[in-house]
Amino acid sequence: MKNAMDSEALKREIASSRERTIQEQFERVMNLVRVLRRECPWDRKQTPESLAHLLLEESYELVDAIDSGDERELRKELGDLFLHVCFQAELGREAGKFTFEEVMDGLCRKLIHRHPHVFADTTAETEGDVLKNWESLKMQEGRKKLLEGVPKAMPELLRAYRVQKKVSGVGFDWPSGQGVLQKLSEEVRELEEAATPEEREEEFGDILFTLVNYSRFIGTNPEDALRRSTAKFIGRFERVEEQVQESGREWRSFTPEELDILWREAKGQNG
Repeated sequence: MKNAMDSEALKREIASSRERTIQEQFERVMNLVRVLRRECPWDRKQTPESLAHLLLEESYELVDAIDSGDERELRKELGDLFLHVCFQAELGREAGKFTFEEVMDGLCRKLIHRHPHVFADTTAETEGDVLKNWESLKMQEGRKKLLEGVPKAMPELLRAYRVQKKVSGVGFDWPSGQGVLQKLSEEVRELEEAATPEEREEEFGDILFTLVNYSRFIGTNPEDALRRSTAKFIGRFERVEEQVQESGREWRSFTPEELDILWREAKGQNG
């Protein structure tokens, strides 16, 4: 009976709208997760594996909120992602594998160790110095291969970018972006000369990989660049779509030349 009363009191405290400190808010979230694990049929069924795809979805939604510049949406999506972090930590605690305290302590220890230019006497004057130290320190922590920490589940553009950044950190890189552009021209010629579907796919992949490589030399992330270009295309296409709908005609009735005119008009409307 006492446990039931304690549970009800805990739920009332979680639902209370009183002001809280950061520490109290953190404890509130963790208590909320534990109550859900006990009393919600859906939450009881979840495992680290069953939540993995939702964690990815929340990450993408957070990126969308950042791109939109909507502060309210950003705050909401940060909360959704934090919930997943708390949920995974609680599942680890329940399984006796680790606690959230250990997660946070491990994070702080790792960041302190990997920033000796901040917490010790190592010198790092540039971003490049920091990255070289970072990769060297990661190898000292027990990794046997430089690229083993690149997640296979990452989007491939971003994964290629991470791979290239890592090997660049140990000095395995092009001397300049000009060499990468020359390599890109070479890869395009090889695609033109490819004779089979398999060869064309391989050469096309090489072109994408080379473009990702070049992105580092112009200071952009290929995932960000492509996401913005896709969003730009969607915005322009929707303006064309509006014109088509307002005309009362079917898409098939428009000639390529007419659609090109609509597209140029869409491009002229604020990009």
